[in-house]
Amino acid sequence: MSTKRIVVLISGSGSNLQALINACAQGDIQASIVAVISNRPRVYGLERAQAAGIETQTLDHKNFAERAAFDQALKALIDSFQPDLVVLAGFMRILTAEFVQAYTGRMLNIHPSLLPAYKGVHTHQRALDDQAQIHGASVHFVTAELDAGAVVLQAEVPVLAEDTAETLAARVLVKEHRIYPQVVAWFCAERLSYQDGAAYLDGQRLLAPLKLKHNAV
Repeated sequence: MSTKRIVVLISGSGSNLQALINACAQGDIQASIVAVISNRPRVYGLERAQAAGIETQTLDHKNFAERAAFDQALKALIDSFQPDLVVLAGFMRILTAEFVQAYTGRMLNIHPSLLPAYKGVHTHQRALDDQAQIHGASVHFVTAELDAGAVVLQAEVPVLAEDTAETLAARVLVKEHRIYPQVVAWFCAERLSYQDGAAYLDGQRLLAPLKLKHNAV
């Protein structure tokens, strides 16, 4: 089995990117991150990639009049690196259906909620507003519908009485850094696949997302 090639898309500080870089360096993920692409210039995630010797590219969405034109340019840039997997790590763009379809079954995202709850943005404040007792994060395959692709693995985080959106987000992020490398590792080991709208692990269809419980070490 050849070493897989990963392209990571970012928009910000890249903490999940760093978790993936570390996991590749430690051999936990049998893959190479061949490029990191940001739609925003001068973000810290680009510095993280450069420090790890990974090629970086910036494709500023503000230079494109239409979403479709940006997505076409982004696809061309991604394809130039011939990736086996595209990983969205804090990539704050809604992607066109045509773009998503080009990477069906080989594009992953991490979302800061226990999907299907709280699709979209401001997830932590929405959980607090609903007085939710359990919050968390989900790793899922990307489909054309926002945050609606098959979920592979989730991590649960208890919501504390004194939580703010910021403190809750910080605790969720710790779990994100655990579950995203795990799912990427499964994919790169050819244990994880996507067929007919469902995720399969070791040949078994996941009827529900796998869970990392909030009390797990």
